[in-house]
Amino acid sequence: MPRGRGSSVSTHEKLNVDAAVDSDKDNSRHKRSAYLLLGLFILFLHGSWSVYRMQFANLPLPLGAEQAGKRGFSEASALKHVKYLTGLGPHPVGSDALDLAVQYVYAEAEKIKKTAHWDVDVQVELFHTDIGANRLAGGLFKGKTLLYSDLKHVILRIVPKYLPEAEENLILVSSHIDTVSTTEGAGDCSSCVGVMLEMARGVAQWAHGFKSGVLFLFNTGEEEGLDGAHSFITQHHWRNSVRFAVDLEAMGISGKSTLFQGTHQWALESFAAVAKYPSAQIATQDVFRSGAIKSATDFQIYEEVAGLPGLDFAYTDTTSVYHTKNDKMELLQPGSLQHSGENMLAFLLHAASSPKFMKDAHQAKQDSTEQKKAIFFDILGKYMVVYPQRLATMFHNSIIFQSLLIWGTSLLMGGRPGLVSFGISCLSIILTLIFSIFLPVVVAFALPHICPFPVPFVGNPWLVIGLFGSPALLGAFIGQHFGFILLKRHIQEVHSRTKPGLTGNTMDYIVGLEAERWIFKSGFVQWLIVLILGTYLKVGASYIALIWLVSPAFAYGLMEATLTPVRSPKQLKVFTLVLALAVPVMSSAGLFIRLVDVMVGSIVRADRNPGGLPDWLGNVVVAVAIAIVVSFTFVYLLSYVHISG
Repeated sequence: MPRGRGSSVSTHEKLNVDAAVDSDKDNSRHKRSAYLLLGLFILFLHGSWSVYRMQFANLPLPLGAEQAGKRGFSEASALKHVKYLTGLGPHPVGSDALDLAVQYVYAEAEKIKKTAHWDVDVQVELFHTDIGANRLAGGLFKGKTLLYSDLKHVILRIVPKYLPEAEENLILVSSHIDTVSTTEGAGDCSSCVGVMLEMARGVAQWAHGFKSGVLFLFNTGEEEGLDGAHSFITQHHWRNSVRFAVDLEAMGISGKSTLFQGTHQWALESFAAVAKYPSAQIATQDVFRSGAIKSATDFQIYEEVAGLPGLDFAYTDTTSVYHTKNDKMELLQPGSLQHSGENMLAFLLHAASSPKFMKDAHQAKQDSTEQKKAIFFDILGKYMVVYPQRLATMFHNSIIFQSLLIWGTSLLMGGRPGLVSFGISCLSIILTLIFSIFLPVVVAFALPHICPFPVPFVGNPWLVIGLFGSPALLGAFIGQHFGFILLKRHIQEVHSRTKPGLTGNTMDYIVGLEAERWIFKSGFVQWLIVLILGTYLKVGASYIALIWLVSPAFAYGLMEATLTPVRSPKQLKVFTLVLALAVPVMSSAGLFIRLVDVMVGSIVRADRNPGGLPDWLGNVVVAVAIAIVVSFTFVYLLSYVHISG
């Protein structure tokens, strides 16, 4: 019998509607329980914290002198040097304590000379500088002319006896003996000096098989404006033989010594190939060179003034004590010096024994800027990834083009309703960010008025999780839920015209499921925008945006997408979320926590200094930073919360 003219629903649509109604007689049964959502949040937070602990807090066991042997690295031996130097108290330039520190380092260098392998030539020199002027083109001391004179450095050169060309091809390892006037400098930088002395002892037992020499520079004047490194690289007679520079620094105390600046791909790959406990993050290089951290290292001198390729390492744990009276030996964690020493000793043995390494170092000055740039980061402190910047740019551009093509095609097929839904999804991103920032900022302004301690996280930096992280998460949910409600209204209007057979609870449930999917996919848009900006600005850490875009998109395409032209939407699978976040959490959750930790430590240190930041400003800076991290990393997880029972 033919269908009447008044019918507005096709047979195919009617069957789908009936099936939806039958399967949805009790829609509440399909809503996610609060226990499931709580479990997902706990899994996400615990997984992120576990990644952080494994990546940044998992230190090797410290070795004693007997365990390390003549050719190994012993943290116990290095700590003896640190203990003596910190026992002198603050030793800034011009102090008697610094003279004693220099004499101690010189005496220890002489001991290394006496106990070196018989086929190794060790020369020790106490270098007095002439008057000099240091003017840098960038960084913390940009535009300033710094004068210096009569600085004292201890220089220890180790070369194989019967290889004269090794004397003309030196690998420089540098750190500074002096401290600021307020601290004994256990972290900055007695720990580095102790590591270098113990490394030099080990290198002196291996150097008979080297193809190049190693020069250890214990300089003074770093805290005055990088004057020690400048005086060596412009005045000393061995300066022209240096082909590669390694700088050891501290912007905190203990933890892992992280590679945070590197100039050439081949140098980074050499370190990655031999490091026992790789710790490297280009994100810290981006932050450091942006000027967000008010600090500088001798590496700037070696790179800018001498034009040397090299690597820069630093301790970044407990940055709140950096350049304060609390930079004490008691805060050094067992295993910190072992981590730095074993990594650096392995690297020096490899680099000094490799003819190719020195050949690459000679070639470095001829490389273009683009040729030498590379992306580098470690995964869980176990593996290190290095690849050229040019490859990263090509890959990012490819992903951006494909993403725009897919979104463009999808919006064209979806017509005006799809375009409006996309626009509301983008609005939800903005609302999420606004509300995520607004609530913790309110808390930040209120704290000085309601709390006896205006900056309560000074004593315990992790208090920021409760003070600002919780309101940021609540704000992110509120903002995203507003977007979810707007999406539901729009989709309901569309369905009321195109699918009049859907009514009541069934309509509301199906509309909610479709809105949920749009909210989940808004995370793709968010991270795509970050990837576009990062690639355009050539930010090294743009790989993070790539991971947070590609992994969830792959999971969604694998588990949720369908080629069926007409179907009722289904609830997003929990496994889709787990699969989507597994790689992003493993690759970057620890880094996010570390960056927040470093930033909080810097704010705490600035707040403790007389004339530092106002209480409300420090709170606001921390609140905004945490809010941005929360709104970007929780976007996918929060999309699962809007349909719950």
